[in-house]
Amino acid sequence: MNIYQHELMDHYRSPRNHGLLTEYDFLSREHNPSCGDQVTVSGRFDANGLLQAVGFEATGCVISVATGSLLFEQSLGKSHDQIMALDSASVLQLIGIELGPTRLKCALLPLQALKQGLLSRGDALHAKLN
Repeated sequence: MNIYQHELMDHYRSPRNHGLLTEYDFLSREHNPSCGDQVTVSGRFDANGLLQAVGFEATGCVISVATGSLLFEQSLGKSHDQIMALDSASVLQLIGIELGPTRLKCALLPLQALKQGLLSRGDALHAKLN
């Protein structure tokens, strides 16, 4: 097992930021129908527009749970635009292992949930202003 696999197993067994926030600016749930993995993420931004807190719950394989833990941990302190700029290459670099197409969907599920949450937050802010 290489260092990346050890880190993934550590994040799977002890996910960081596990548990949804009680006070949040966004909440999003994404589901992968092909394997049944599910990720729910909540987050709160500070007055400067940086992600201040994030919490998540996930059911699924090692890849989806561990990637969620790593991704959400790395997203703290980032702006909406910085998070929205993340892509599949960013996720693959973060987890440090190569994945086939099926496992890539598992790894991207947390990113999809996070981005969908940010988009829904943006829609809510836009509605408040208009």
